[in-house]
Amino acid sequence: MSATLGAILRQVAPDWSVTVFERLDAAAAESSDPWNNAGTGHSALCELNYTPQQPDGTVDTTKAVNVNEQFQVSRQFWSHAIEHGILEAPREFINPIPHVAFVHGEKNQQYLRARYEALVDNPLFAGMEYIDDPAEFSNRLPLMAKGRDFADPIALNWSQDGTDVDFGALSRQLLGYVGASGGDVHFGHEVTDLDKQSDGSWIVKVRNRRTGERKKVHSRFVFVGAGGGALPLLQKAGIKEAKGFGGFPVSGAFLRCTNPELVAQHSAKVYGKAAVGAPPMSVPHLDTRVIKHRPGLLFGPYAGWSPKFLKEGRITDLPGSVKPGNLASMLGVGMSEMGLVKYLVSELTKSEFGRIEDLKEFVPQAIGKDWELIVAGQRVQVIRPKGRSGVLEFGTAVINSEDGTIAGLLGASPGASTAVPAMLDVLERCFPREFESWRPTLAEMVPSLGVKLSNDPALFEQVWNWSSSVLELGSERAADEPGDVVAV
Repeated sequence: MSATLGAILRQVAPDWSVTVFERLDAAAAESSDPWNNAGTGHSALCELNYTPQQPDGTVDTTKAVNVNEQFQVSRQFWSHAIEHGILEAPREFINPIPHVAFVHGEKNQQYLRARYEALVDNPLFAGMEYIDDPAEFSNRLPLMAKGRDFADPIALNWSQDGTDVDFGALSRQLLGYVGASGGDVHFGHEVTDLDKQSDGSWIVKVRNRRTGERKKVHSRFVFVGAGGGALPLLQKAGIKEAKGFGGFPVSGAFLRCTNPELVAQHSAKVYGKAAVGAPPMSVPHLDTRVIKHRPGLLFGPYAGWSPKFLKEGRITDLPGSVKPGNLASMLGVGMSEMGLVKYLVSELTKSEFGRIEDLKEFVPQAIGKDWELIVAGQRVQVIRPKGRSGVLEFGTAVINSEDGTIAGLLGASPGASTAVPAMLDVLERCFPREFESWRPTLAEMVPSLGVKLSNDPALFEQVWNWSSSVLELGSERAADEPGDVVAV
């Protein structure tokens, strides 16, 4: 998020000074690191939690369409950035990988058919296919087909136009541009405090983690995009808008496979359904990752727990975040989210055998020696104040002060995939006067700025084909291209 904001500001306000402080010695070493996330490039093509089924059997597509609209904005900005030298070598950070929703069982099969029918007439999802033919399943997903008992009905929503995104490589390129275009980027520097001045500006207190040297930086605007570390800094800033907010840290792990023989048998990101009562973050998925041009496989996530707010954080992060202003929110969530607690306990006690058994739902012939357990990024879910208590949210929340001098990002998913629309929102909120003068430049970056592409098939076709060409994704299509049904 911070890298994206910095790059946009260097374009719209090149005479402004931009300074970035990164706590670690490398860019994107926390949740944006490619092995710390699934790299889906969330576009709602395969994530079933974005398309809930209603009591009458219909499927609500509102969230899926909204998330996909946001991802289209990011695609357009990345394409503009390639054409204007902000980014380079698109295959370093984005690759074409099909996105697939997968279910088994007759009832789930009916749901996936209803999901397909609810989405396929929307231009953003027009290329989707519905598949329930075992032979076609085996042809497209051989690793998942071997040893599978097809007496248990299966179904897929197959979207050929999905992508795999290395958000670490993307962030490093964006930060490289910020530095090369006149901004200052400091690694190994931790922001320790934020003090607001009488004129509305901020004194940012920074410590060099290598030398211990401390300094103060004066700024008219501050963006806190510190991942799990954002909440403590917003609390230190003392803005009323952050009062009552809390955070609940959840760590994660994946099984990783780099065996070339197995990797060659699976080229897709396949998402299933979360277990009944499990939170959205527990949705199982088998993902192809492409990192430094080498494919690999990830399966998970397996949840864990740590009081740290960052993978390289401190065990005091959670207790230190509990303040008088958010105590009621934190306690309220603790009482109401017993399902999450039970889920975390079951995950923490899961053995290696249990993890492989979970994997066998996707890879029936999986054996432990082909897979290694890796610790993924640390996520801090938002606890938002509500009434006298609080509510746990599994998403992102951008908050800003009333005067627009500071903004920050809380939460986890979908995160980086929607960084561009989130940061455009920050600019509009915090710089309302400048935003109108920036609009022509922003419209060059994002040609669909202010337009819902799902309502404008012609414009969608135009920007889709442009971005597909520039990003070397090879997925040009007509906006009204119908999907297919492959069934028996």
